[in-house]
Amino acid sequence: MKKSALFLAGGWNGHQPHETAALFSALLAAQGFECETALTLDVLLDSARLSQLNLIVPVWTMSALPAEHCRNLQAAVQGGVGLAGWHGGMADAFRENTDYQFMVGGQWVAHPGNIIDYRVEISNHTHPITTGLSGFAMHSEQYYMHVDPNNQVLATTTFDGTHAPWITGTVMPVAWTRQWGAGRVAYCALGHVLADFDVPEAREIVKRGLLWASR
Repeated sequence: MKKSALFLAGGWNGHQPHETAALFSALLAAQGFECETALTLDVLLDSARLSQLNLIVPVWTMSALPAEHCRNLQAAVQGGVGLAGWHGGMADAFRENTDYQFMVGGQWVAHPGNIIDYRVEISNHTHPITTGLSGFAMHSEQYYMHVDPNNQVLATTTFDGTHAPWITGTVMPVAWTRQWGAGRVAYCALGHVLADFDVPEAREIVKRGLLWASR
């Protein structure tokens, strides 16, 4: 029986939710998944259906998540459905919903300098998401985030202070995993636009995160 993945694609269009969801939906399909992309959050009202999924992928920057939708999503993940995603589509979604942020393990707060050059370093070389990967360069938004200390951090970036001197030397998580009940959660801060995934390591970390989180 094929695994099933539900992508939620919408919200602010600046993060190219439909294009990026299509990329990773195709990558999962190549791994034998049946993938569906929902263009409305009301799909979260069907709790029985959610509980049968293997993976949910939010690609929905900003917007709002009603209470019942959030409860159903949290219950599905707590019951064992995986949750994974990238950049603002997962960790700048539903800014006012702290219950959702608690599950994700972090929330975007700034990207000093906007599109800049920076490096990502692998901090955990034994996890399946990052094994065999080395540090790499990015030209994109360098996310400054509020993060849960309970996360298992896999990759980091260091702020050099050029655009905000008071954060010089700050080491910030870029990719992490965590548990939410029986569900696995995986996140990667990369992927501002589709072209960011032309960087092989960025694409691979997200793809592996989706696969790892899937039950």
